[in-house]
Amino acid sequence: MAIQILLNLMLTFIWMFLQNDWTLGGLTVGYVLGLLIVGAFRRFFSRPFYMRKVWAMIRLFLLFNKELLLSSFTVARQTVSPKLSFRPGIFAYTTELETDWEVTLLACLISLTPGTLTLEVSRDNRYLYIHAMDIKDVEEHIKQIRNTFETAILEVRRA
Repeated sequence: MAIQILLNLMLTFIWMFLQNDWTLGGLTVGYVLGLLIVGAFRRFFSRPFYMRKVWAMIRLFLLFNKELLLSSFTVARQTVSPKLSFRPGIFAYTTELETDWEVTLLACLISLTPGTLTLEVSRDNRYLYIHAMDIKDVEEHIKQIRNTFETAILEVRRA
């Protein structure tokens, strides 16, 4: 992936040099042309086209921002309501992620989302112990984490 990015940047600067256009427009045109050239020759690289991984990372970032916004409103609504109706609790989450960085990223994303906190990760990286501010249904929380963060992390790894 790194060689493709460097090749794309090199083609960008070659384009800017040949056109003698050192503006943002020249940079953009050169980058897009370099992207098209690297994409056209992607079968000669041992790794997949790098824009797939970049796109998967952008989707993970947007998913996190969406979850952050939704959970922030949920926590704010529950904290300002006159009657405290939430039920906090701790549950164990079994993950399908394999590497240390994937489990760490999942734990950080869970902890950064208001209303949840990763308390502990088991030694074999299979279980995350999570504290949630409001647990009505543990299986629903597990399904939500699996369908959002874990799926997006797996897409970044596969890309």
